[in-house]
Amino acid sequence: MAVIFPPWTNRVPPLLALFSLGAVVSGVALVWYYFSPQYTDVGFEPTQPMPFSHKAHAGELGMDCRFCHNTVEQGAHAAIPSTETCMTCHASLSLPQSVPLAAVRMSWEMDKPITWVRVHQLPDYVFFDHRVHFAAGVGCVSCHGRVDEMAVVSQAEPLSMAWCLACHRDATPNLRPFSKITDLTYDPQNAGYDPNQDPKRKRKVEPPLHCSGCHR
Repeated sequence: MAVIFPPWTNRVPPLLALFSLGAVVSGVALVWYYFSPQYTDVGFEPTQPMPFSHKAHAGELGMDCRFCHNTVEQGAHAAIPSTETCMTCHASLSLPQSVPLAAVRMSWEMDKPITWVRVHQLPDYVFFDHRVHFAAGVGCVSCHGRVDEMAVVSQAEPLSMAWCLACHRDATPNLRPFSKITDLTYDPQNAGYDPNQDPKRKRKVEPPLHCSGCHR
């Protein structure tokens, strides 16, 4: 009986199977990373209606986060500062013709808010309360990064469910003394901070791991 296919073709099926398996694994890996918040969201840096440097305000001037985001201790959301908040300082400190502050002056004169573009955005189905995290002693830097070094704020962490759960399973590295919550330079691990030995803590921090903790 004549041989239709040469002997080397016997190696084709296992090679095809191996190639297909490799293609599937590679595809899953690509989607796992390139479609994840770590790739799509980290580094998000939208163009704002006017320049504002956290590096200058929170870093060089040492302004406390709560001066501008004044609802972070009592509210679910950290308020975006109003023009009135900006003018508390800039009404007397800024040069009248300062170009970077043109949008603030216009907002003040026309009594219209500045339309800041939100940087950190969670899905609508996620419940997140700044007040609860602040009360637990989670520092601003844990979620927002070193904004005191950012001339333009960008998203430093993925804010994904896996990322949040990693903290909920072991929150200790992100906990700090209540007096250091807005101190972006404070490192609780290098400082040797132990929340269980902090006399100012009234209860143990036990973040929820069940679905209803964040999805309500």
